[in-house]
Amino acid sequence: MTNPDPRPMFLRALDQTQQLIDSVGPGQLGLPTPCPEYDVRTLLGHLLSVVHRIDLALTGGDPLTIPKVTDSPDIAGTWKEHRTALDATLTDDSILGRICKLPFGTLPGAAAIGAYTGELTTHSWDLAKATGRLDQLDDELAIQVLGMVRQFLPAEPRGGDIPFGPVVPVADDASPYDRLAAWQGRQP
Repeated sequence: MTNPDPRPMFLRALDQTQQLIDSVGPGQLGLPTPCPEYDVRTLLGHLLSVVHRIDLALTGGDPLTIPKVTDSPDIAGTWKEHRTALDATLTDDSILGRICKLPFGTLPGAAAIGAYTGELTTHSWDLAKATGRLDQLDDELAIQVLGMVRQFLPAEPRGGDIPFGPVVPVADDASPYDRLAAWQGRQP
């Protein structure tokens, strides 16, 4: 049995992220996020870097040439520019098997897309939580990503080379995004 194509789920994560980026107002840029190193402005800059990094990785480039946070006076416009390039890259089926250099290792394109789906989905929660837009999140996406994250991110050890805090306990009936955030060491 072959693994399913990760691109449809990745596109959902990209669409969700773009919708949230488009809804951020200027008065929200200084708000704190659940990701302790970022306020909304720096989280948006990080998301610009993420979308650019994955495109560069899938096309054979070195994503480490892109800073962790991209500064742009037009966040939505820069996102759409990078997204257009990435959408074109994603139409090439050969990227799924292409070996990609990533900030956290070397993986086939399909696995890289899966990893970045998790990052975008989690940061979408960070952005939605900070701006009061949790109702805009796709719960099914979180359910699928949580399964992947639990498979590839162990509950222990955490810290050091594993840049996540300890798993935060949540109720069995917690929302899919709260469970995802908690698994990644964030306080829902």
